[in-house]
Order: sequence, then structure tokens, then C-alpha cells
Amino acid sequence: MKTPDPSKLDRIVADARRAADTRSQGYRERALKIYPWICGRCARSFTHVNLRELTVHHRDHNHDNNPSDGSNWELLCVYCHDNEHQRQAEAQAGTSMQTDRGPVATHSPFANLKGLLGKGD
Repeated sequence: MKTPDPSKLDRIVADARRAADTRSQGYRERALKIYPWICGRCARSFTHVNLRELTVHHRDHNHDNNPSDGSNWELLCVYCHDNEHQRQAEAQAGTSMQTDRGPVATHSPFANLKGLLGKGD
């Protein structure tokens, strides 16, 4: 088995990061010009002071799909953006349930609370 050339791997990683940064800056700047600086989920407003906390979410989860009209983007605060990606991951893993009122948590943290409290008797 041949050992990979570390300098070649470093170049590949650096090129990938540079390309991602370039792509990110391009659509982020365009999205910030098109849309008001408000989170599309929680309606939190942003200014130049906290603008770094406003992210661009790709509705179809394809970061290479960047139409010039911005139809695949929505601005989300970092918290709502993380939540959206967590929901997507859970949906792919099949760990959440969907009802007519929206997603429902499947974990019940207090399911055995009565039993735990009764142990002190």
C-alpha cells in the first residue's frame, strides 16, 4: 500500500476550501442584496453589527444551485439554519415523525419520571 503524498493532499484540501469560500461569498453577497436582512424563520432583524450571524440557506440543499434570482435561497439566522439542517438530517435518518401540524419529536425525556421519583420512597 502506497502512502499518500501529504503535500498533494494539502493542496487538494486548500483548493477545495478556496473554491467553497469563493462560491459562498458570491451567493451570500447576492442574497444579502436581494433579500431584507431578516431571518426567514424567527423574523430576527440584522444590522451591519450582527450580519455575520445571518446565513444563506439553500432550499433544495444543493449549494451549487445558485440561480441569479435567488429563488433557491433564504436568509436564516445561524440558529434557525442549524435547526433546518438538523431537521433534514433527522428526516433522512427517519428519526422524526411528520403530522398534519408539522414534525413531532419522538424522544420523551420525562417518560420514566414517575418511576425515577418513586425510587426515593
